[in-house]
Amino acid sequence: MTTLKSNALNKENQRHFSTKNMWTGILFGLGVVAFIDEVIFHQLLHWHHFYDKSTTDIGLVSDGIFHAFSFFATVGSAFLMADLHRRQAFWPKRWLGGIFLGAGVFQLYDGTIQHKLMGLHQIRYNVDILPYDLVWNITAVLMIVVGIVLLKQTSKKK
Repeated sequence: MTTLKSNALNKENQRHFSTKNMWTGILFGLGVVAFIDEVIFHQLLHWHHFYDKSTTDIGLVSDGIFHAFSFFATVGSAFLMADLHRRQAFWPKRWLGGIFLGAGVFQLYDGTIQHKLMGLHQIRYNVDILPYDLVWNITAVLMIVVGIVLLKQTSKKK
């Protein structure tokens, strides 16, 4: 009987902290995708810097600031998730929906606003950029759709 009460309490807590589960996932998704972008495209492949409109030194400083953002977002989300666990309110499926939504929104923002509108950098230089843009932005939209589906499946109205 105690397990049934405990499970009911967890479900009630999950519903009560539904928004916090989502935002914790979104923050984690933003941080992880930013971290992956920084490590793979900036550091390992040397395709671009966060800010490519100046010297390489400025580009490296901008990468460091970007990397710090990704680190703080990821660590901050870990603290929020720990609080959800402490309250017995962690909702894995809703959190995962937030991750996909946050990761997709970040990537779509990066691919459209930063790459095209602001021109801070491109994914890659001296190549036909269209295939890179398509893969980047289509992947972002797919992550957003997966996130929305997971969040709809875990809405408070159920």
